[in-house]
Amino acid sequence: MCGNLLVIISIIYFQQLHTPTNYLIHSLAVADLLVGVLVLPFSIILAVCSCCYLEDLFCKIQSTFDMLLCASSILNLCCISIDRYYAVCQPLRYSTKINVCVIVNMILVSWAVSALIGIGNTIQGLNQGQTNRCVISQHTSKPTALMGAMFAFYLPAIVMFSIYLKIFTVAQRQARSIQNTTCQNKKSGATVSKMERKATKTLAIVMGIFLMCWTPFSLCVSFNLLSNYTIPLPVIDMFKWLGWSNSMLNPFVYGFFYAWFRSAFRMIISGKIFQGDFTNHKLF
Repeated sequence: MCGNLLVIISIIYFQQLHTPTNYLIHSLAVADLLVGVLVLPFSIILAVCSCCYLEDLFCKIQSTFDMLLCASSILNLCCISIDRYYAVCQPLRYSTKINVCVIVNMILVSWAVSALIGIGNTIQGLNQGQTNRCVISQHTSKPTALMGAMFAFYLPAIVMFSIYLKIFTVAQRQARSIQNTTCQNKKSGATVSKMERKATKTLAIVMGIFLMCWTPFSLCVSFNLLSNYTIPLPVIDMFKWLGWSNSMLNPFVYGFFYAWFRSAFRMIISGKIFQGDFTNHKLF
């Protein structure tokens, strides 16, 4: 919650961070912050209270916000990968293809699709009747749950993996092109090699953390549906908490990794922004 709040305040306060890419990161941070504010408290209550008077109500609220906000977080990550694709692979067309209007539409679509997934699953659960177990896959029909998993994880994951693989390939090709035009200068070659390693490390972190957090839960739920609910609930809960941890790690990947965000965080944490008007302060 603190990390995502820092990202949100930084983008709102500092004029230099008002860019199309950062608007996507801001939307991602809002979704991740709301996961910590609206989803986890209800999840903790349901985990601690084995027999709670309002357990059924908490279950409905938690399930709705859970699917809505987690889907929004994942779809925002997908939109960021599309933005990075145009920035790296088509830099000359980036300013015409990706502008504020396009970014706003991407954000609206992400939240609208997420709302349909979250609210749709809740309505389907009500139509299917009540159960004593607060697990989404237990009170939704199999086609509905599988469709939700497809649009909320599998499809965005395939898109992200394909885009980042393309970005990595283009980045390597550009680095080799730069190296070839420098007449094999040793210093330049070392710089290019460093650029390749940094690009590889960045993309590996982005995809690695996302897949590490959400793949186990998505596969577990899908297998649980197809095997007629044979997986123990504690196992599903464990993988679900691993998925939620992605909302905690996103600020580190998309915020702390960049020098301008680190500079903004230092100014916010130290209270410097309260000592004057730093909205136009040069962060880098």
